[in-house]
Amino acid sequence: MDGGLNMERTMREASAFAPGHLTGFFQICDEPGDPLMKGSKGAGFSITLGVSTKVKVEPSERNSVIISINGDVTCEAEVSENVARKMLSVSDESHRIWVEHHIQTPIGAGFGSSGGGALSLALALNEALELGLSRIEAARVAHVAEIECRTGLGTVLAELSGGFGVTVRPGAPGIGETVRFRHCGLSVVCLSFGPIHTKEALSDPELRRRINELGGRFVDELHRDQSPDMFMRLSRRFAEHVGLITPQLRAVLERTDEAGILCTMGMFGEVVFSLLESEQAGRLAETLRRAAPGHEILIAGIEEEGAHLTS
Repeated sequence: MDGGLNMERTMREASAFAPGHLTGFFQICDEPGDPLMKGSKGAGFSITLGVSTKVKVEPSERNSVIISINGDVTCEAEVSENVARKMLSVSDESHRIWVEHHIQTPIGAGFGSSGGGALSLALALNEALELGLSRIEAARVAHVAEIECRTGLGTVLAELSGGFGVTVRPGAPGIGETVRFRHCGLSVVCLSFGPIHTKEALSDPELRRRINELGGRFVDELHRDQSPDMFMRLSRRFAEHVGLITPQLRAVLERTDEAGILCTMGMFGEVVFSLLESEQAGRLAETLRRAAPGHEILIAGIEEEGAHLTS
């Protein structure tokens, strides 16, 4: 009985949420040797669906981490394991950690679930382990984990910032710079067929060349004309130029083009999406249902707050 009461006193919990993020276009900026300086310039938006993470920690003779994703324990959460190890290295004590990720978006399909898991975990562990890091410092741990695992470049910074806008200077939180655009009543409508593996894409020299031909210039153009319509037009031009549109994505895009609703492909995922006025969301959702029967359609709003602790 006493042991159980002691465990209750020493067990600590914390929870955090990180929004999903969709990228329309970007420029790879990974030349610096310091992972804090690596990142991307790009344009996109955070959505109200994302990753909720709950952690439980207790003192232990040695460090251990158990991670579950949507209720299933996994040994393949590479980025989350990286974050947990880094956070544990800051602590003066050893701990046993339980991590529960609940992901509302398709995994590995361009919605930033890897970065969201890393970011929400870093924020929650900082709280539960009482490390005393600032929000920016905790987020930097997640950024470096993504860089080291080669699962993303600028997602963590974008998800920390929230909103719709551009990253004008690459790097980790506190180093990179985002500019958020004002908007009113925007919705996001998405159809996902599945993942495109970021590691492979970021390692392909020809694909990197095509990405960087337009990505940085388009960021500058959008910074001058901060409208959702310009974002969608530039994103579609970027997707066509990069050349990753699959036959089934092409078939859906042809249907949305016929309906007069501009859509594009998510970077990186076999995903069709559009950022549009809320009153148009229902019509696009119905067009996507007819174009791809049986596939789930996601409708979300813009998440303005960015990643944060939750009760």
